[in-house]
Amino acid sequence: MSTYMPKAGDIQRKWYVIDAAGKPLGRVAAQAAILLRGKHKVTFTPNADCGDHVVIINCKDAALTGKKLENKIWYHPTLYIGHMKKVNYKTLMAQKPCKAMELAVKGMIPNNTLGRAAMTRLHLFEGAEHIHAAQKPQTWEL
Repeated sequence: MSTYMPKAGDIQRKWYVIDAAGKPLGRVAAQAAILLRGKHKVTFTPNADCGDHVVIINCKDAALTGKKLENKIWYHPTLYIGHMKKVNYKTLMAQKPCKAMELAVKGMIPNNTLGRAAMTRLHLFEGAEHIHAAQKPQTWEL
């Protein structure tokens, strides 16, 4: 029995919309990572890029459970020696909720060329409106 290997022309990419309003940020990010990698497909291959496009709407309404809103901190370097910025998630969710969702999804996909290609298919929007209606995306329920 031979192993199935999808060719580039065989991969069918669909568009999905996930509504993050009132749902935990981590659960939405986990479902988005599964869709971006293509793990929900029967033809999933770990070494091939077979994922779909994901549109996440209402990022500003995603919830952080427990005390994460006060205690969780995002650290990132300023590229100066010894400088490290830290931002509380309460501030991050108020100012850049799409960045918080992007960081959550990025942490759940592999750190290689497949993961970088998958992140280009992630589209984030703060509100309920998005610009990808022409692609006729299907809603994905959690």
